[in-house]
Amino acid sequence: MTAASVVSSHPHNRSSSLVVIDGSHGEGGGQILRTSLTLSLLTGHPVRVENIRAGRSRPGLRPQHLTAVRAAAALCRAELEGDELSSQVIILRPREPVRPGEYAFDVMEAAEGGSAGSVGLVLQTTLLPLAFAEGPSNVTLHGGTHVAWAPSAPYLKHVFLPTMARMGVQAEIDLEQWGFYPVGGGTVHVGVSGSVEGLEPIWLVERGDVRWVWGIAAVTNLPSHIPQRMANRARNVLSGAGFDAHVEAQRLRGQGPGAGIFLFVAYENVVAGFTSYGRRGLPAERVAEKACEDLMRHHRTEAPVDAHLADQLVLPMALAEGESRMVTSEITQHLLTNIWVVRQFLHCRLRLEGQQGEPGTLVVEDESRPHAAPRGG
Repeated sequence: MTAASVVSSHPHNRSSSLVVIDGSHGEGGGQILRTSLTLSLLTGHPVRVENIRAGRSRPGLRPQHLTAVRAAAALCRAELEGDELSSQVIILRPREPVRPGEYAFDVMEAAEGGSAGSVGLVLQTTLLPLAFAEGPSNVTLHGGTHVAWAPSAPYLKHVFLPTMARMGVQAEIDLEQWGFYPVGGGTVHVGVSGSVEGLEPIWLVERGDVRWVWGIAAVTNLPSHIPQRMANRARNVLSGAGFDAHVEAQRLRGQGPGAGIFLFVAYENVVAGFTSYGRRGLPAERVAEKACEDLMRHHRTEAPVDAHLADQLVLPMALAEGESRMVTSEITQHLLTNIWVVRQFLHCRLRLEGQQGEPGTLVVEDESRPHAAPRGG
């Protein structure tokens, strides 16, 4: 089932079977919820997600998850049940196709006393539905822009959205204010062109040579020597590994203190990104070394797609009109779980070659079309 057929057959305003998703399956995190919400909006099928984050130390909906649920409902004026903090069951029933427009979602409003919950996770939920909406949209997101275990604003800008553009989704992100965990308080603006009729397949099996390596070592409300030490150490480590890296040190204002380094390696066919965050007691040099180690580990596999981008591409690849294929440096539990969720909604062939923890290949075939390799990559 292609993206065009999924959206054109949207069964809003008529009886449709409820899709029930076990939120404790596989990785058991918030990605199950986000993918389920996105697919509910695209297909029009109501969804019940239960056992949400059941195995976590704080199970159920956290502020970023609750914001994503409410954002999904707002896009299609859905009926919504279970939208409260710590809820482990939600039901969303779309009442109409996703409407383009001006939207603002604040993760901090969903929490008691504010939250640094990731705005990137809210964007993951809403991007594809807005891409298929009949017109452009502008979305303002408030909360955590730089949070561990979530895509940072620089990663979205330099890795995820350019890859989505190759598939036909035109979106831009502007970082107005940085918001590190735990205080948050950041703001991003996202413009989505909309009116996508179908996604182009993508073929990421070879990465080509390294074109350049760059990064940002940044802090908010901390001394300027900290980002400089991160940048210096990253350049030295990468130079020793044969990379000529340009890493810029930045000291910024924010609502709270925070530190992180964001490294990118641009190959001929794809960009990969790697992030490391500081914390109290962890030397700036060690923060930089962690991101460098992740970059070099990925590079040694010769795979084009980093592990984080891989799980984010499962859904658009499944919706694309034709065969898509990607090779990733690591098959993660996130990737396996996202494949499982997509299979609960869509009738498409997803074949994963490889073992968890090792490099692997995901092939998504559209059975209604010839399986010829698309151009590029």
